[in-house]
Amino acid sequence: MMINQNCYDAHPSDYWMLLKPRVMSLVIFTALCGMLLAPGYIHPLLGFGAIVCVAIGAGASGCLNMWCEIHRDAQMTRTKLRPLPDGRVDPDSALAFGIILSILSICLLGLIANWYAAVWLLTTILFYVFVYTLYLKPRTSQNIVIGGAAGALPPIIGWVCVTGTTDITPWLLFLIIFLWTPAHFWALCLEQNDDYYQAGFPMLPLTHGDDVTRRGILRYAFLTFVASLNLWYFGDFGYVYLASAILLGLAFVAESYHVYYQKTSSRKLFFFSILYLFLLFSMMIVDRFI
Repeated sequence: MMINQNCYDAHPSDYWMLLKPRVMSLVIFTALCGMLLAPGYIHPLLGFGAIVCVAIGAGASGCLNMWCEIHRDAQMTRTKLRPLPDGRVDPDSALAFGIILSILSICLLGLIANWYAAVWLLTTILFYVFVYTLYLKPRTSQNIVIGGAAGALPPIIGWVCVTGTTDITPWLLFLIIFLWTPAHFWALCLEQNDDYYQAGFPMLPLTHGDDVTRRGILRYAFLTFVASLNLWYFGDFGYVYLASAILLGLAFVAESYHVYYQKTSSRKLFFFSILYLFLLFSMMIVDRFI
């Protein structure tokens, strides 16, 4: 499919869509959790400003990702109506938009919070754009396994905004999201095989088949469950979190079990995985503030 080249009559909402707002919302939430769980104090206005910077950086990453994948997005039913392949936004303008937002978010975060947090934000953007989008995604079926590190870094950024350093707890938060990502994303891949085939992405269901993908989903769901328990053991959380982690983790593994052994649709698992992560991190906050 050719990219639609019209007069680039962009609406402000088109630039908003370039920021991948749904992905941005998850980044904002996990970064905020990292900030709230961190020991120490940050003024609420500075904390709010830091979260805005993280959101801008996440949006910039999404914009640059779309710019890099404009031709592949044009091949996929799910993405062909995005502002760039649909011809509503000039690619050069999108590139400039993403670069400017990246620089702005990093510099502002350094001034608002600290430069250590700004370095982590810079690392996240560079990893997502260059390592995941440009190198891993078009080359290996393990793209999301390695590339998931970019989406797992926001809690560390939030933590560092408060403390200026890291310890084991933010890395355990990172590990949970890192292990959760393959199960979450492969559940989507199973439902979008034709799209990824048309775009030429070597996603796991295409390179190794559905059965291997379903087994991988179950494996990573179980590893996520174990990682969530490690957070209780090493991260100074109480029994409210432990009970929540057990119940949510068992539900996540059970849904993955059904997808693998009963060959059910993975669509329900995809949406449940989002709910799982939201509830798990929410219970961390509840446990810490009880």
